[in-house]
Amino acid sequence: MNAPDPPTSLDPGLESEILAAVQASAADLTSLLSTLVRFPSLLGEEASAQDFLEGLFQGMGLKTLRFAVHDEELAHLPGYSPAVGRWQRHDNVVATHRPRSAQGRSLILNGHIDVVPVGAAQLWSAPPFEPVVRDGRLYGRGAGDMKAGIAAYITAFRILQQLGYQPAAPLFMQSVVEEECTGNGALACLHHGFRADAAIIPEPFGHSILDAQVGVMWLAVEVLGRPAHVLDAARGVNAIEAAFALFEALKGLVAQWNEPANRHAAFAHVDDPIKLNLGKIQGGEWASSVPTRCVMELRIGSYPGVSAASTRAAVEACLKRATQTSPRLAGARFQVSYAGFQAEGFVADRHAPMMRTLAAAHTRAIGTQPEWYASTATTDARTFHLYGTIPATCYGPEATNIHGIDESVSLASTLAVTQVLALFMARWCGLEKG
Repeated sequence: MNAPDPPTSLDPGLESEILAAVQASAADLTSLLSTLVRFPSLLGEEASAQDFLEGLFQGMGLKTLRFAVHDEELAHLPGYSPAVGRWQRHDNVVATHRPRSAQGRSLILNGHIDVVPVGAAQLWSAPPFEPVVRDGRLYGRGAGDMKAGIAAYITAFRILQQLGYQPAAPLFMQSVVEEECTGNGALACLHHGFRADAAIIPEPFGHSILDAQVGVMWLAVEVLGRPAHVLDAARGVNAIEAAFALFEALKGLVAQWNEPANRHAAFAHVDDPIKLNLGKIQGGEWASSVPTRCVMELRIGSYPGVSAASTRAAVEACLKRATQTSPRLAGARFQVSYAGFQAEGFVADRHAPMMRTLAAAHTRAIGTQPEWYASTATTDARTFHLYGTIPATCYGPEATNIHGIDESVSLASTLAVTQVLALFMARWCGLEKG
């Protein structure tokens, strides 16, 4: 990890050859992405997709390691988030390339194979796991978030192979689970000893380079009221109504955090960078009874530099103040629990060698200067940056409706990202004849 700064460019003729070879691979790239989308790799159901990728990596002549993400192995580590379930064959797959003579800088290319639920499938224009190409876009759950990125980095590596080259430094291609709920898949890669001089995750951020992201926390608030018949509702405490009152209190807390004077410098230009989402609610027992219990499942953001413990303390203090001061909450009790993301934010150095090399590769392939992106969501980049001391960023294609209906990704954008990754790989790792 003491190699000199990577070159700002390679032989122009070779770079043109790489770009042309990627361009010629458009049909193969689309085919690979379509295959990946057909696997319904929802949380806990990733095994078939990982089976495919394991076989693909082995067919590329790469050494592969497949290992389960075990909660008990990770619980003591910084960056761990409490698991939201247990599943069989819940595995990461990592492919390793090692050069004959390491001369360049090592690299991790990471992507998550897990996808979020499809929602109401009848709202989709086509079945969500049957990819459809229309007007230059590929539709399907996970197409953008983030199977296009996985297809891009695999294709970039294969193009170098086809041209008779290979990276002149160790390179690790990781397909991980649990990015959408804990990040423990990426953490398990660190736990298994995978380290490199840089990490890139091709998340669908529209060719921008991630230089900051917020922290994200999942929590559940259980509210207990007092039962009564609706004829005597005034004697009861409505747990559902109390839950909404507590949610309003949290909205007030987030509004304070979003005030311009309170924003982190990396998000000074972003309107309302801290998001609060009421994602799930369940409560009540009987239509004609005042409900005694309600549970809200929430997502709340935080700024870089704010620890998960500090966020938990601020949330619980806000809820306690509300119960003490709001007449709507008189007689209500609450309890907070945490499972899923306990993710902290971070800021990356735009001037780090990895960032400069990526920006230069973007400019060479696309012809413009890249934009920088401060994300109001979290990614696995934090795991490498904060807990592996590995410079990390995200750079990926343009996608729409991720986590929504009719998710899609631009195929031209995915091809351009593949070009950038191939150039970056060549410049950062160096090349040797395969």
